[in-house]
Amino acid sequence: MLNFTCILGKNTLYYLVMYLEIDIIEKLKNGVNVFTTLSFFEWISALVEIFIITFIIYKVLMWLKNTRAWALLRGIIVIGIFALLAYIFNFKVILFILQSLSYIAILALIIVFQDDMRSGLEHLGRQKVFSKLLPDIKLTKVISKESIQEIVEAVFSMSEVKTGALIVIEQNVTLEECERTGIAVNGEITKQLLINIFEKNTPLHDGAVLIVGDVVKAATCYLPLSHNHSISKDLGTRHRAALGISEISDSITVVVSEETGNVSLCHTGKLNLMKDERELLKELMDLIYGHEETVTEDKNVLNTMKGWFK
Repeated sequence: MLNFTCILGKNTLYYLVMYLEIDIIEKLKNGVNVFTTLSFFEWISALVEIFIITFIIYKVLMWLKNTRAWALLRGIIVIGIFALLAYIFNFKVILFILQSLSYIAILALIIVFQDDMRSGLEHLGRQKVFSKLLPDIKLTKVISKESIQEIVEAVFSMSEVKTGALIVIEQNVTLEECERTGIAVNGEITKQLLINIFEKNTPLHDGAVLIVGDVVKAATCYLPLSHNHSISKDLGTRHRAALGISEISDSITVVVSEETGNVSLCHTGKLNLMKDERELLKELMDLIYGHEETVTEDKNVLNTMKGWFK
């Protein structure tokens, strides 16, 4: 029985290889015939098309590698290999089941991974080439320089005493979903208000503060955590939340670590450590107003900043 099974398997494998070789040879012949009839411009067009498709596939794979969809992609490859074998051996029932489930599976994938897809499309729209062709339409009132100064002062005051903080500044992409998870404040942006919100053991200290224009819209807001597997394990929930909201929007987030007192700025999925008030102010000005703000050399940086607005 064992010998019969081995012989049957060997013959099946032999005929499968022969079938694949014949099929591949025929396709290669057809491909060569098609390419030999192409003109010079058609050759150029074909090469450009191949390059574009290759580039798009590469970019999609690089984007998928840092998302939850990477594990899903490996699962799809396994199912694809199984479907190919079912097609080769003509398993009609299995092919019918796979075909019937394929439409439902596509819909389910769109629903499950809608955040990742939206993040990818937003990342594509923020590319420099497309941002120049289709400039942003300012839907949110731009925060003033005075309010930015208040945020910088509050952040580094909290940094000195290691008070954890998470401040999100809304840009073009609305954050109404996050706002609804928090408690409405609707207060003017001041150093004292921000410090009081994040003071330990107060009702509003847990969660994020959402700033829209020159208004503190809400506190204790819940933010989506980043699913990027390359993030350092040393980062806590605040930093993961800051990265998460920056991956699905163009918001700017300032984080104060409760453990170290370090101040970080997060934008478009990138987290950068800020050395001092001067650097944070410059980065915020560049991101919000789109140009560098010069700060004169002075030992007391905050006093120098205040002089700008007199």
